[in-house]
Amino acid sequence: MATRQLQTPIRARAAQARARMVARVLDALEARLERERERIGLWLPIALGAGITAWLALPTRTAWIGLLLLLGAGVCAGLLIGWRRRSGRMLVIGCAAMAAGLLLIWGRALWVAAPVLAWPVTTEFSAGVERVQPLPARGQIRLWLRPIARADLPPRLRLTARSEQAVGIVAGEYIGLRARLMPPPSASLPGGYDFAQRAWFDGIGGVGTIFGDIASAKGAGAAEAPLRARLSAHIQGEVAGSAGGVASALVTGDRGAIDEADEEAMRRSGLAHLLSISGLHVTAVVGFAMFFAMRLLALSRRLALAGLVLPLAAAAGALAGGGYTLLAGAEVPTLRSFIAATLVLIAFLIGREALTLRLVAAGALIVMLFWPEALAGPSFQLSFAAVTAIIALHESAPMRAFLERRDEARIKRLGRGIAGLFATGAVVEIALTPIALFHFHKAGLYGALANIIAIPLTTFVIMPAEALALLFDAAGLGAPFWWVAETALNLLIMLAHGVAGAPGAVTTLPSFPPWGFALTIGGGLWMLLWRSGWRWWGAGPLVLGMGALLLQPRPDLLVTGDGRHIAAAQPDGSYAMLRARAGDYVRSAMAETAGIDTPLTALAELSHAECNRDLCRWAQRSGAGEAAENARIILVAHGRDRMEAEDMAAACAAADVVISERWLPRSCRARWLTIDRDSLAETGGLLFYLGATPRVVAAHRVRDDHPWRNPQQLSGNDEAVPKADLAP
Repeated sequence: MATRQLQTPIRARAAQARARMVARVLDALEARLERERERIGLWLPIALGAGITAWLALPTRTAWIGLLLLLGAGVCAGLLIGWRRRSGRMLVIGCAAMAAGLLLIWGRALWVAAPVLAWPVTTEFSAGVERVQPLPARGQIRLWLRPIARADLPPRLRLTARSEQAVGIVAGEYIGLRARLMPPPSASLPGGYDFAQRAWFDGIGGVGTIFGDIASAKGAGAAEAPLRARLSAHIQGEVAGSAGGVASALVTGDRGAIDEADEEAMRRSGLAHLLSISGLHVTAVVGFAMFFAMRLLALSRRLALAGLVLPLAAAAGALAGGGYTLLAGAEVPTLRSFIAATLVLIAFLIGREALTLRLVAAGALIVMLFWPEALAGPSFQLSFAAVTAIIALHESAPMRAFLERRDEARIKRLGRGIAGLFATGAVVEIALTPIALFHFHKAGLYGALANIIAIPLTTFVIMPAEALALLFDAAGLGAPFWWVAETALNLLIMLAHGVAGAPGAVTTLPSFPPWGFALTIGGGLWMLLWRSGWRWWGAGPLVLGMGALLLQPRPDLLVTGDGRHIAAAQPDGSYAMLRARAGDYVRSAMAETAGIDTPLTALAELSHAECNRDLCRWAQRSGAGEAAENARIILVAHGRDRMEAEDMAAACAAADVVISERWLPRSCRARWLTIDRDSLAETGGLLFYLGATPRVVAAHRVRDDHPWRNPQQLSGNDEAVPKADLAP
């Protein structure tokens, strides 16, 4: 006789319980997403940016393809959850957008591929001048050139000449020159600026310096300089000194005439954003153009009654913004700001709320679609982080209630406005600090206070005075306005120096771990974009990421990628350099990576270092408070003279770490680590942490399939065209 089960098997009951639990979780998630339905679309550009970031962060093609397969699995999982559920749609669209971002930046990197110089070379060649950038504050001129009839040279070069060498050279001319060329340099230290990546997307295959005179083709110098260059020269002629450089930067984006000390003060005081044409400048131009157009057009009764004043004024503002963008060189930050301003005008005309996070998301999406590589730069991150923080703050209920119009005395209304401006500046500084620490290893602490004065001064005094001065210069009457602009610019520079020199104005920290930076940005976005209570879930990753930065130890030893420059940590927190005559760029890179804001001393002058013309030897203690008897012995070979192999082998055997910019014999073996030219070519710059468990961080990964790491290379040594025989 047949029997049947009277009870459900244990495994089946467990499966049913798991299914009910999953259903409850999905229902709870669906309820939360329903409350946040207006904010879900804001995550689309973030998903696209996550794909771009993943391609830049992961080193190999295998990892890229593996991630694409995982994202495909995520799309399938979203379809299994169900298209009718918001969580299912978000998973499908999010994974698809992330995959699209990865493929977009990968395809872009292959699309712009161009040969790169293989090694440093000195050669003579003819070239067409593509672009000229004067740098009067440094006494230099930067040239973008396209070599002619030299298949052994990259198709695009960026060279620097002294100002007296390149007098009268303008874009479109042909020149002959002798130059020292080198491949675009990668980051000299871990976490440093990787110019090789930037140069790859700009199509630059070599950089260098011009030697001697520059020969010009017949008729050279007759062509008129571009409008941007002529306008910069005119402004700098009217406003003397570094103030003139700031004035031209505000109008044309040309920062070459700004004194280095003044530019550094602007950075340290949190005012450097004023020097880069971005949202503030484009918005001011569009706003003033629209204001004056409305006043003029309103004089026509026909246009006013037909309701055409506002659309025509908006069109005038858009044209002014477009012209300003072209005048400033149409760089990516300026284009990004112009796109955002145009979207604001469109929203304004169709009766929608203009300044919303959806506008920011749309602008970010457009920029990443056309220039995905811009996401990795600090300009993109800083500008969008600032705008997102401002709008999220002013969309919040407490801020709306605080700034709400009410019947009160003027002094109270003014105080409320100043308090709102300060709160906005403080939130922006908080939002920008992690980004500044990641890219520059330093951040200003008084930027919010400085910007309360600097932004109104720039927007309502300096820029209008410059515009009126340029307008009245046509009749020779611009002098009073130039005086106003120059006076205000000098006040701005004084403010920058005053804030930069204040005690504790700048905080410096060592390299931000990439995973900690990712947690900080992810947590910050979670808190800014959502509105309901679960937005505070982002505080956990944010605190964890910032904690990773605060707990990051300072490196005990820094070695640049060429092995020539070494900095060692001292017990008092300072650093000493091997080569006392190292240039400012190297010293700045060392200080930023170490997270210090003090001058670097000379290693040879320290009492515990034994240095001669060939070797330098000292005992290096860890910054973690290691005892002197546990210090590591460091030996650096920095001379050019030949040493006997037996002597070198004995010196190496007595050291824990041996470092040399040259090739070392095989008999040279340190007790722990031996580094020479061959190993540095693979690792790049190095950071040593000599604690209880010593470790080394390298600038280059063991295997890196990004195209700028293994590009097509050219020799640059086939001198087929001398500089005296120029192409027509």
